[in-house]
Formats: sequence, C-alpha cells, structure tokens
Amino acid sequence: MEQLRYCEILKTRINVTNMKDTLAFIMANKDRLRGSYICVSNVHTTVMAYEDENYRRIQNSAAMALPDGAPLSIYSRKHGFADAQRVTGPDLMLEMLGSEDTKGLRHFFYGSTEQTLKAMWSKIESVYPDAVIAGMYSPPFGVLTDSEDAQIVDIINSSDPDIIWVGLGAPKQEEFMYCHRGRLNAVMIGVGAGFDYLAGNIKRAPEIVQKMSLEWLYRFLQDPKRLWRRYVTTNIKFIRYIYREKRSKRGK
Repeated sequence: MEQLRYCEILKTRINVTNMKDTLAFIMANKDRLRGSYICVSNVHTTVMAYEDENYRRIQNSAAMALPDGAPLSIYSRKHGFADAQRVTGPDLMLEMLGSEDTKGLRHFFYGSTEQTLKAMWSKIESVYPDAVIAGMYSPPFGVLTDSEDAQIVDIINSSDPDIIWVGLGAPKQEEFMYCHRGRLNAVMIGVGAGFDYLAGNIKRAPEIVQKMSLEWLYRFLQDPKRLWRRYVTTNIKFIRYIYREKRSKRGK
C-alpha cells in the first residue's frame, strides 16, 4: 500500500489529498483496506482529538483521515502542502455511488433512523441506478449488548459489502469503526451528516458557499439551537489551540 502524505494539525494526522486521489487510493487498495476505516475529519473532530488522547488515537489509527473541514485543508496549504484540497464525506459518498470508476462496489449503510434509510434507498435508486446497495441497518439507541453487536456484525458481513458507510455522527461513528476494525470485512467510512444530506433531511450549502468555507455557517443557520455550541465554541477553541501550538514551537 502506498505511503500517504499527511499534515499534522493539533496532533492529528490529516491526509494531504484531493477527491480524485482519494477515490483512486480506495479503489486500488479496497481489498487491503478491508477491516480498516477512514475518518472524515473537521474542526470539531480535530479539537476533540486534541483534548482527548483516546479519541486522538482513534483518529490516528485510521487508514486515512480526510480533510472534510475547509480550515484543515487551508492549514495544510499554509504549512507547505500547496496541493491540499478539501474532501468532504457527503461528496465522497456521492462520488463512490455514481462514478464509473467505482461501478460494481457493494455499499452498506449503517446508522440513522429507518425513515432516513428508506429515503436514502429511494434517492439512490432514482439518482444512482447502477449503485449496488448491499444493505442498510438502523441500530437501536443506547449501548449495544454483546449479542446485539455480534448479530449486527453477522448481518453486515453476510451482505458481502465492499464499503460500509457509517452515519452515527462524531465521535460515535469513529468509536464504532475503531471497535469493529478487523471484524467487519469491508472498509468503513464515517460520513457524519452524509445520510441526512442524501435523504433530504438537511439542505446542503450552495457550491459558492462551500468554496467560501462557509458551509458550517449555512448548516448552523438551519439548526442554531443545536449547533451553536459545536460551531461557535469549537471554532474559537481551534484558533486558540493553533495559536498555542505555534507559540509552543517557537519557544523550543
């Protein structure tokens, strides 16, 4: 497996890549990647990893940590990686469902609600008729018992997937993937709100807003009561921690 480049941001290794290279890497190594996982990282997950050593280990144990959040790719470009680009989880999922290069892959979707999964199934059949849905599963709320977990593993593996899309939100989806590494016979990819976007539960920001690195603000305005702490507080922390690390390195 080829050596991937990364930029360390607040002690988390974020890959330096783009959509084309990410797709090419996954397709070229999909059999070697079975049992491993890919994190889709943003400011929120990077700050959590900086504050929590266990979660940082989960992020850094991934086969890839993709720069979903624009500030991560911007940081990489400012620190010597001029070609670093953003690779969002929702966009990656749509590319892998619709690209000619990924035709024939078997996709399993784990997470969210039955209603959301049904809406996703309908959308995929309509927009991506060539995509192969191996299965979908909405897990029960709360902590799984050992028997429930073993049953889920059997359900997923028996569907013979190539890709397992995990839509539990951070940090649950990363914890799930880490705990199931080597047990699920496909590459797991955590996509956060990707399921809700595909199902139509949440509106995606217009492309011009995404290019302006303001997608977080667009989403915040849709659900400010729930997201204000995550976006406002976390963004402030990110800036403060970056400044702290920069000052620390100057002092060495």
